[in-house]
Amino acid sequence: MTATTARRVLLAAPRGYCAGVDRAVIAVEKALEQYGAPIYVRKEIVHNKYVVETLRKKGAIFVDETEEVPEGSIVIFSAHGVAPVVHEEAERRKLATVDATCPLVTKVHKEAVRFAKDDYDILLIGHEGHEEVIGTSGEAPDHITLVDGPGDVENVEVRDPSRVVWLSQTTLSVDETMETVDALKERFPALVSPPSDDICYATQNRQTAVKQVAADSDLVIVVGSKNSSNSVRLVEVALGAGAGAGHLVDNASEIDEAWLEGVGTVGVTSGASVPDVLVEGVLEWLAERGYGDVEVVQPMEEKLIFSLPKELRRDLRTEADRKAAG
Repeated sequence: MTATTARRVLLAAPRGYCAGVDRAVIAVEKALEQYGAPIYVRKEIVHNKYVVETLRKKGAIFVDETEEVPEGSIVIFSAHGVAPVVHEEAERRKLATVDATCPLVTKVHKEAVRFAKDDYDILLIGHEGHEEVIGTSGEAPDHITLVDGPGDVENVEVRDPSRVVWLSQTTLSVDETMETVDALKERFPALVSPPSDDICYATQNRQTAVKQVAADSDLVIVVGSKNSSNSVRLVEVALGAGAGAGHLVDNASEIDEAWLEGVGTVGVTSGASVPDVLVEGVLEWLAERGYGDVEVVQPMEEKLIFSLPKELRRDLRTEADRKAAG
């Protein structure tokens, strides 16, 4: 970068919290207010270190498995969804449950159940070991085969090539998923698509926005945790769309000043589980180094809001009625 090159930031929008994450985080906060600490949460409520630590300080206890929750306690299921066996185990242990599964993940679960009932082989495009994939697979384990990207397609075996459907994890790269679907269609021409796109609106919107930003950026910084699938995908999408370099950071402290060498334009975005306070920290860090000119790039707006989990709504309503009567 020469002395005359202008330094600027292109800030992607939409970015950060999606409706499903917002709902899940608020569910934990409201549960703590309503029932008091501790509230147990199975797995990380969303894949973000800062959010998990903030909720932990407020009294949330994060566990890996339902069996770690004391009998009779309250447990919240994360936004990524759980398999039916987890609900069954919670019932056996007399746990009060609040299901914070994202409604868009629930949609995929219902599709899996429906296609399994119709005796289809279900090819689930997703990443092995991801909590969402484990939850969806658990809805119809005898019918679901995981397809982990285009390179995995040749390993797929089905019972009847005329009765095959594909579903997907909601947080994947749109482009890579369609590449996988195309490869599957070559092998199985009768492959059925889900009634509506499984990749969530927020994942798609953030990828669309970062593509626009990346095309004009020497460097793209994505704020998000390394176990956040949609955040990792944003880096890949940015690089694929022409960014000179791309890096994933949890917060500003993880930025390497050497990344700015020769850089005029920095693109900034964040994954769907990232609170905006972390992005603000990155913008402040960049401003201190001469990148104070911020231009927002917003190809679309988001207005979707999900209501709180029904169990929580019921108890909050009961409490409100009690107070009104008192």
